[in-house]
Amino acid sequence: MATQATLVERGQKASSLSLPEELLLALLDEERGYFRQVPGWNLNCAMVGAALGELSLLGRIDTDLTSLTLLDATPTGRPLLDPILREVAAGSGTHDARYWIERLAPQSDSVISEALDELVRRQFLDAHDGGFYTFARRQRRGKTASGEDQVVGEYVNAELAKVIFTDEIPGPREVILTGLVDACRVFHLMYQLDEDVEERIRFVSQMDLIGQAIAAAVSQSILAPALRRPSLTKPIPTVSLGDLVFNKELREGRLPAAFANLAAKHGPVFEIPVPFRPNIIVLAGRETNEWAHRMGRVYLRSKEYFEGVDKAYGVSRSMHSIDGADHFRFRKSMNTAYSRKTLTRRLDEVYDLARAHMAGWEVGTTMPVQTMLRPFVNAQTSPLLANIDTQDEIVDALEYKVRVLNVGIIKMLPKFMLKTRSMRRRAASMQRIVDRMAMTHTAGQRAGKDGDVVDAYLALHASDPQFLPESDLSLPLGAILMTAMYMGDQIGFALYWLLQNPDLYERVTAEADALWAKGDPREEDFTRERIDVAHRVMMESLRMTPIVPMSMRTVMNTCVVEGYELPVGAQLVIAQTAAHYSEESFPDPWKFDIDRYLPPRNEQSGRGYAPFGLGTHSCIGSRWADMQMVINLLMLTHYFKIELARPYTRVPMDPLPSQSPSNKLKFKLVEQRHELPTRP
Repeated sequence: MATQATLVERGQKASSLSLPEELLLALLDEERGYFRQVPGWNLNCAMVGAALGELSLLGRIDTDLTSLTLLDATPTGRPLLDPILREVAAGSGTHDARYWIERLAPQSDSVISEALDELVRRQFLDAHDGGFYTFARRQRRGKTASGEDQVVGEYVNAELAKVIFTDEIPGPREVILTGLVDACRVFHLMYQLDEDVEERIRFVSQMDLIGQAIAAAVSQSILAPALRRPSLTKPIPTVSLGDLVFNKELREGRLPAAFANLAAKHGPVFEIPVPFRPNIIVLAGRETNEWAHRMGRVYLRSKEYFEGVDKAYGVSRSMHSIDGADHFRFRKSMNTAYSRKTLTRRLDEVYDLARAHMAGWEVGTTMPVQTMLRPFVNAQTSPLLANIDTQDEIVDALEYKVRVLNVGIIKMLPKFMLKTRSMRRRAASMQRIVDRMAMTHTAGQRAGKDGDVVDAYLALHASDPQFLPESDLSLPLGAILMTAMYMGDQIGFALYWLLQNPDLYERVTAEADALWAKGDPREEDFTRERIDVAHRVMMESLRMTPIVPMSMRTVMNTCVVEGYELPVGAQLVIAQTAAHYSEESFPDPWKFDIDRYLPPRNEQSGRGYAPFGLGTHSCIGSRWADMQMVINLLMLTHYFKIELARPYTRVPMDPLPSQSPSNKLKFKLVEQRHELPTRP
């Protein structure tokens, strides 16, 4: 039996990383940004096996081929190990390692989450937007044969390679890790193997009794039917027709609050009946948010929900409809173009474009929110993201996009509604926009200019025409226009909340006036302190009235969430913003309270706050959007005094295809507070 002393003898790496953490590092494929393709049940068994292996090395348990015995119930102080130890300590009877692995497999998600958090906290891994991970280049460990430093993940893989490609006698830790990786059936994805190496792997896996018992238990569990129904799962409750009909928030289109009400009555997982279609399963809660963020990529797929949109635009696939390695590659190629830094380098353009549009506004005018703010934002985003002016096409392009979403994703309209004469005319506007983008992005015209999103797409196409063929460029390029709709609507919500809270309106106006007191503010002027109120107003607006309140997926691997089994093929709604109206996450959730985001409350921490989505498909441009929306809110209050056209008790909503302020909401330009300067 291994002890803590054994751990120390294995050196600094072994003493600082647990077996679950080492296993994750070994399974991480940096090109894909996540684990190698290990089926869900296999990964569950392997992670629990790794936790049991670590407990054996720490002297808490002992095991042989027939039994697993508790030696010491003293907690280890490791959140990823102690829940497993408590389960073993509370068990009765004599059971082998396989029994415990199968019993504890449903808890593997928490083991993975804790291990990932620890690896990121200690800078062994870098976490990227969308729930992707890469080896942290800041953390150096070990040496190559030539004496060069290796990052920790590469070091773990190098240690495994040493075990299987040399005759060196490995220690108990390496034996267990080798057996676990072999049980996951991924060695062939990591290295080129021949018969001798495969024999060596089998030999090493059997060298140590502890490692042999755990690896055998994992392998046997994997070979058992992978889609077994866990014995402790509960039936998913079904929402009644009455629950839907009498849900006031649902009738008024306030989807986050509606889902929160249903979750309060039925729990975080429930089914909604849909006429002539299978029931839709809804995940609505802080815990389900955490699960979707961490594990959604293993169990869920986006393809089915977006293929209708892809087809409408004549493309084979898009960044929205692909998952896994291809999605990660797509995001990596777009990250710089959508970054906040790229925006702040072009602040002069933001100011000039915004002021040029506002120059056409007349004091005394009353404008519907969408009519006012979507073109206002589009006047900035089309030149910034695509180097073109699309104001002449924006209305038709957005109307077509909304129809596509209602037909292809929400499925509230039949397919022929995309083929009407008016829709065919609006579809043509999208093609004109794509043609315009192509004409302005020749090598000569883009020489010496900062790269934009179109440049990033074209560069990806040029580097790999098979990955992103020319035929698939129309949807991603045309989708740039959707930023005007989403950001314009969210600014409209924020302005509504400001006008409902006059004291906050005055504080944001004071921040704006201070920023522009000595001319246009620079990047370094946008410190947290100087835009504090405006930023927290935007955060609270995103909580109470998020523009994307939910996302839709298909279950591709059977899984268990909060004790409920989600079967393969089930249609799933992840109502990530339902937690925005949960007392657990946000006390007094109906109160517009920007102090939620100050210490010690910090209510935005964790996955209860999710206005930009969760997991691999979270908004790639969230930092850009957050910054631009705050700048726009500040500019609106600096240059104009704005009032609501009439009193509103609740903001009027259009719930689908995104949650938008209805055009029944109107703003009045009461006064121009400052001159709108133009650059020579």
